[in-house]
Amino acid sequence: MKLEVKNLTKEFNSVVAVNDINFSIEKNKTLGLLGPNGCGKTTSIGMMLGLIKPSSGNIFIDGKDINKSEKNLLLSLINFSSPYVELPKKLTVKQNLEVYGRLYGVKNLKLRIGEIASDLNLINYLNKKTGELSSGQKNRVSLAKSLINKPKLLFLDEPTASLDPDVGDFVRNYIEQYKKKNELTILLASHNMSEVDRLCDNVIMMKEGKIVDKGTCKELIEKHGRKNLEDTFLKIARSNNEVA
Repeated sequence: MKLEVKNLTKEFNSVVAVNDINFSIEKNKTLGLLGPNGCGKTTSIGMMLGLIKPSSGNIFIDGKDINKSEKNLLLSLINFSSPYVELPKKLTVKQNLEVYGRLYGVKNLKLRIGEIASDLNLINYLNKKTGELSSGQKNRVSLAKSLINKPKLLFLDEPTASLDPDVGDFVRNYIEQYKKKNELTILLASHNMSEVDRLCDNVIMMKEGKIVDKGTCKELIEKHGRKNLEDTFLKIARSNNEVA
């Protein structure tokens, strides 16, 4: 699915959280959404998920405005994962996946849960309460939830935050392999620059609600005369002027 964001703005009272941003993600591509804390990333994702109503602007999925078209149909093709949004702690992993599977109308749900649990090494945790899991296990459950409906558009908000290097690499490798085998467009918000460099076809940099730069990782590194994406991120984030 192709995602297009046009002149998207969100104001909370007198505060402009997202200021007239424009970008697109082509079908089967991954776009990195970068920026310091408070730059508007989460608000932008909330609007793209249909959870926050924009003050102005439009969001198109395959040419259809999510706020004017058959919203439920479009949202059924989307999913979201974030370690900062916890699943119900008292439900088991299996119960959580069943609840979300039913919400998305997943057919052959038992089979799908078995597939995704096997892929993400969660078989031994299906009957354990989600609140009793380690952070790494919870992250994998959140990722399993986000793929339960086999979405065409996936939003990932720091999918490897707080994970040790081994589990983090497992998750990144899984995302890479899943995308190769399935038709999937991804928006990835992350502070892990090596992760962004590895997974993303293009990136956009946000600062104070605005998009201040965009391009491939290589293009941005060369443009700003830095050795890697992390140094490039720091230069843009610490600059007092708009870059683009």
